[in-house]
Amino acid sequence: MKVKSKVLLILHIPPPVNGAAMVGKYIMDSQSINETFDADYINLTTSFDLGSIGKGSIGKIFTTMKVILRTAKALLKTNYDLCYVTLTAKGAGFYKDFLIVCLLKLFRKKIIFHFHNKGIKESKSNFIKNGLYRLTFENTQSILLAPQLYSDVSDYVHKENVYFCPNGIPDIEQDSPSSSRDITGDPVCRFLFLSNMMRQKGVFVLLEACALLDGMGLPFECHFVGAWSDISETEFNRAVSEKGLKGKVIAHGPKYGGEKIRFFKESDVFVFPTFYHNEAFPLVNLEAMQQGLPIISTPEGGIPEMILDGQTGFLTNQGNVSELAEKMIFLINSPGSRVAMGMAGRRLYEKCFTLSNFEHNMKTILVKAMIVEPT
Repeated sequence: MKVKSKVLLILHIPPPVNGAAMVGKYIMDSQSINETFDADYINLTTSFDLGSIGKGSIGKIFTTMKVILRTAKALLKTNYDLCYVTLTAKGAGFYKDFLIVCLLKLFRKKIIFHFHNKGIKESKSNFIKNGLYRLTFENTQSILLAPQLYSDVSDYVHKENVYFCPNGIPDIEQDSPSSSRDITGDPVCRFLFLSNMMRQKGVFVLLEACALLDGMGLPFECHFVGAWSDISETEFNRAVSEKGLKGKVIAHGPKYGGEKIRFFKESDVFVFPTFYHNEAFPLVNLEAMQQGLPIISTPEGGIPEMILDGQTGFLTNQGNVSELAEKMIFLINSPGSRVAMGMAGRRLYEKCFTLSNFEHNMKTILVKAMIVEPT
């Protein structure tokens, strides 16, 4: 009987629900990965709700100490062939993760990082941070979500030590949803935004674009789905009222499971005008592709790897209200293009972004990382 390689995976799992945590759960639950490796898992999460992300607290210090102790116990108990860490690129999260990396290096472990965010290039400005990054990346390998993100780590990581692995999500249904959308009945085009209600996710950019559309008398609705974050429900509804968009723009709060899928199925276009500083490879775009929706988004992070501009949707410059409105107008007036783009997005999802593709790529990378010596 072949002995499995031993792997320690230190990663984020929900709560809270965000892209990195969901991918961590997919890895942890993967039958394929767990059949290939003798894997142990440690939850790296110290923020258990959206409001506490990026904020310090006594509770986080104690949680961090618990993670370090669990890691130390695991290393004392097992001689791992590879240690995998979903390293936070910057901020307080990086310093927390740095302590764990130091512990792994003390035990002389082979390390591979998996980045679900970015910000290293903009955070290396001072001498201390630059030194910490150099120490962190020395003799390690890294997994990035898309080639567009390599520039963020290029000062510290040779390209030979980098693997690219796009995220994937589990399939909800096998039939192409876009093929059954009615484009001859209701003239109203329904736009959907689904993410945490944050300024940097482009919530107010989209709201301004909706105001332009309304001023032109175009038939549309825009539905916002997501947990309230740095935008409150009161603030959002006040802005909707001030712009005279009541009845056309509606916020529904967070939705999960079947309720979330229902919003995708009842929509015609997905809009995600993000300029979020940590945006790397948002799963919500993959969910929209899976459901056969054309997407209007931005070239933030690895999004250009997901959305083929002019084929599966459109990429607009971050914060550009008029450009966003222009693409929304085109799709209101071109229902045939909506369906064609949505079907093309669905095909691209099936080819590149299924969960089985992701699991296969991750498994291949982890096996190779054990063999290759970092340069």
